[in-house]
Amino acid sequence: MSEHRRKAPQPQGGGRAATRRATQQSSGRRAAPSRSVTSESPSDSHGGDTPYGGRAAARRAAQRGSGGRGGSDGGGGRRRGGGGDDGAEGPGRGRGRGNQRPAKKRFIDYPRAGKHGVRRWVPSWKLVSGLCIGFVGLLMGVASLAYAMVTMPEVNDAAKAENNVYYWSDNTQMVATGGAANRQVIAYEQIPEAMRNAVISAENKSFEHDKGIDPMGIGRALWNMAKGGQTQGGSTITQQYVKNSRLSQEQTLSRKVEELFITLKVGEQGNKKEVMAGYLNVSYYGRGASGIQAAARTYYGKDATDLNPSECAFLATLLKGASYYDPAGAPDVDPQQATPAKNLDRAKKRWRWILDEEFKDGRLSKADHDKYRTFPSPKPLKKDAQLGGQTGYLVELARKYFLANNDRGVTAEMLNQGGYEIHTTFDKKKVAQLNKAVKRVYDEKIDPKKRPDKDTHVQFGGGSVDPETGAIKAIYGGKDATQHYTNNADPTGAAVGSTFKPFVLAAAMEHGRRDPELGKDQNDSQREKVSPLSVYNGDNKLKIKNYNGEVWTNEKGEEWLQTNDGNHSEGNITLRKAMEVSANSPYVQLGMDVGTDKVKEAAMAAGLKDDENMANSTVPSFSIGTSSPSVIRMAGAYATFAASGQQREPFSVTQVKKLGEVMYQHETVTKRAFDNNVADNVTDVLKNVVEHGTGTPAKLPGRDVAGKTGTTDDNLSAWFVGYTPQLSTAISMYRLDDNEKHKDRKFEKMYGTGGEEKIHGASFPAQIWHDYMAEAMAGQKVVDFPKAEPIGDKLYGGGASSPKPTPSYTPPPSPSTTPSDSPPPSPPASPPTSPDPTESCGTWDWNCQNNNGGTSDGGDNGGADGGTTGADDGGTTGTTDGTTAGNGDPGGASPPAGDGGNGNGNGGNGNGANGNGGIFGGGNG
Repeated sequence: MSEHRRKAPQPQGGGRAATRRATQQSSGRRAAPSRSVTSESPSDSHGGDTPYGGRAAARRAAQRGSGGRGGSDGGGGRRRGGGGDDGAEGPGRGRGRGNQRPAKKRFIDYPRAGKHGVRRWVPSWKLVSGLCIGFVGLLMGVASLAYAMVTMPEVNDAAKAENNVYYWSDNTQMVATGGAANRQVIAYEQIPEAMRNAVISAENKSFEHDKGIDPMGIGRALWNMAKGGQTQGGSTITQQYVKNSRLSQEQTLSRKVEELFITLKVGEQGNKKEVMAGYLNVSYYGRGASGIQAAARTYYGKDATDLNPSECAFLATLLKGASYYDPAGAPDVDPQQATPAKNLDRAKKRWRWILDEEFKDGRLSKADHDKYRTFPSPKPLKKDAQLGGQTGYLVELARKYFLANNDRGVTAEMLNQGGYEIHTTFDKKKVAQLNKAVKRVYDEKIDPKKRPDKDTHVQFGGGSVDPETGAIKAIYGGKDATQHYTNNADPTGAAVGSTFKPFVLAAAMEHGRRDPELGKDQNDSQREKVSPLSVYNGDNKLKIKNYNGEVWTNEKGEEWLQTNDGNHSEGNITLRKAMEVSANSPYVQLGMDVGTDKVKEAAMAAGLKDDENMANSTVPSFSIGTSSPSVIRMAGAYATFAASGQQREPFSVTQVKKLGEVMYQHETVTKRAFDNNVADNVTDVLKNVVEHGTGTPAKLPGRDVAGKTGTTDDNLSAWFVGYTPQLSTAISMYRLDDNEKHKDRKFEKMYGTGGEEKIHGASFPAQIWHDYMAEAMAGQKVVDFPKAEPIGDKLYGGGASSPKPTPSYTPPPSPSTTPSDSPPPSPPASPPTSPDPTESCGTWDWNCQNNNGGTSDGGDNGGADGGTTGADDGGTTGTTDGTTAGNGDPGGASPPAGDGGNGNGNGGNGNGANGNGGIFGGGNG
């Protein structure tokens, strides 16, 4: 009988179940024998069946297809499986496994047992469903627990706060102020029904029947935060109440979650009347008013119970954001968008919209809706009486500084709600001393009744900075912060004039003068470092040239002819001397040689800002002060020179606290602006200005003082900026209508102001500086400036050439020393071969450089006090020939007047006109 007809052998084990499964197998297919059961008898030549190792093994064997996993001898070895029942080789390829232990069942079947490949890692629908249900249940449990644990907290202390407290630098209280009105809580019955209706129609129409939560609003807030976009506040009145009165103002996810649970509990347990009254009593309405009662008094001068529906609609408008809806404007919050005009337009539109919504909602009768057609304009903004004098300016400056520099997200509206302790840098004594110095000039010199066309609208600004730290010690912002609203210590538009020249000199010493042969883009190593003893052409109406010698022209092809104050020509003059007498043409040409971009870079390194107050730096006049930084910025920039090139940003706030938590802490950052010897050389040159030049009214006997005067074209502004090693101070003066409501306000000329023919930096500004600094420095240790070491090379520029030997010549007779209204005759021009006066002196003989004709034995600075900057340039210099005399032209007649010095040479005298003498005076010939 053939093998295929042979009767199948009986299984040797496994029972009926195994027998039944075996009979169900297709012909020619055998299961792999179990590794756990050993056959009792060997197979025949065709291989007999081996017993199954259990139901699981039998089931797996039954599931294998033809040519699948098989094998002989139960060895589990890998071999060809065939179609025969003896496991002979067939077309398929299988793996014999023998009998395997069944997989153990797990509670979470992942990775999935019994699955192979990718299917092993794909979770089953049962697993996914179970996890989702479990997660939702967990969230519900956590939410229920959190809701149960939330209590109804007391109103936050911050919501009750009425004032911000400002402190002097010695931590004594300066002022406690939060605005023009204090908060006063009133009962629900005292709040007009019209106010409640306006708020409901404008903000939360479902207030009377909702649970305090708007799910859609919360969803939008969470979505915006998830996207990193703008955060969104609570959208219901209940949420707003919770946010304003019970929680911090941080826009974070945790605060939103906390707000959600508290709002739910307030909505469930709270009374709607209580919520409405609480919301209107703690909300901020602007102008320092928190609560409806304070708002009613601030904006309309009446109690809340007396408000009409139109006024209520306007106050409801303010809840949208008082800074952008108060018709008075809020320039400190947003000077571009929160202007009075834009705020008024927004307020009128929203006020009208609220009245329309009330009418639609049935909360306002048609008669009242039609009655109120005119916008209920509120009272003008009034300054807090506590902020009179300089206090208001100090508070404003500290407030703006904190808002601009805090990293806790404190906004102007949050600060206005009160509760902050602001510790400032302001020295109470110095503030009083600066105010006293300015007031003395007002009282003694400025008389609007006597000179209504000359002495009206006179303004002064002042700022004093500590060079060691950058702390602002004192400011002068105006006569009274409750009357003159603009802070004159901030930028006013007044150009700084010649006080800008030290930045030109610093750039020349730091970067150097460009070589015409090397092209425009030269690094510092390719430039010639400039010494203060470098000689430049000081002629009046000097034709300004580019660094390469080409005549500079503007876009219209026009040349630049630089004039000097008083139209004086100085001839060849050292940069040191040009700073002393405030000659313009040498520094304008020096700026072109160095590059006005480098001049700007030096000014910014010292502490000025590249903003709207920085003038166009592509024109020659940039170097003589067309920019208009604030007095604080100028004092801070000069403080950089006082600190030997170390720059520290001026600041007005040291620390801010709220409820004991530190919200801001100042940290001084020091930057290297200039090489220390560059800064010290600038200081030495400016020290000479005070000792021998235009800045002599600022002398402080026994102390080192450095400074510079500044006056602008048409006498529109005058400055004096100076410093000792311990304190830097800037004073500005100008005429400008202080009524901000007047359009097209313009600076007015100061010819004749205070009885002076012309206002210079050496007049009232220097006088104020001197009087203030004399008191501010009294009792402080005397400190000298560091000694300046030689720097740079003695170069020639602006057409000035190296000296050449020249024959002597006989000068004309000396002019009369009697002042004359007619212009003096022009002095004779020196021969073109006249030697440079500095050649007879040592390279670093500072005093010798001031003679301009003769040795330092004679009256080398005779007449140095003989006039203000109008006479800075008063006269030509004497020659070095001992037989000749140097003649000083009469200068301006402004006091203080000094006598021209007389130096006796070999029969020659150099004379400066008495009382009108030029700075040069007569040198010893």
